[in-house]
Amino acid sequence: MLVHTEAPEADARKTPQKRERCVIVVDEALPPGKASNAAAVVAFTLGQRHSHLVGAPLIERDGTAHPGLIPIGIPVLKASALQLSELRQKSLAHCDVVDFPVQGQATTDYAMFLDAVQTHAGESLQYLAVGVVGARNRVSKLVGGFSLFA
Repeated sequence: MLVHTEAPEADARKTPQKRERCVIVVDEALPPGKASNAAAVVAFTLGQRHSHLVGAPLIERDGTAHPGLIPIGIPVLKASALQLSELRQKSLAHCDVVDFPVQGQATTDYAMFLDAVQTHAGESLQYLAVGVVGARNRVSKLVGGFSLFA
């Protein structure tokens, strides 16, 4: 984890444009622990792919720094397994999509995960979570019918 000890430059204090939206949609049938894991895996990859969405470090009065967070938020929504597949397919042409197939929670060995996914055709994969980043209005239209995961 990168922790800054000096106050950031004025330009670094700017937040990402609010024209983008980042959303994670999780399979509503998952228990809380597995749903949290699926959302975390997708969020980690989204953060790596969209580092510009991370805000300036949070600086305490005494100068202690905390890593920047995403100022535009990341709602975690719920959908059925079928809706997740449909969301992924509809989003591919217009947004950046990070998906987490069910095989990801079947093993802790990444090589086995890769092998398990490779045995499927794209349409036959089932997803535990789908993350979408794109134009705010487009993403809102894609996820408008989903409610918060609770």
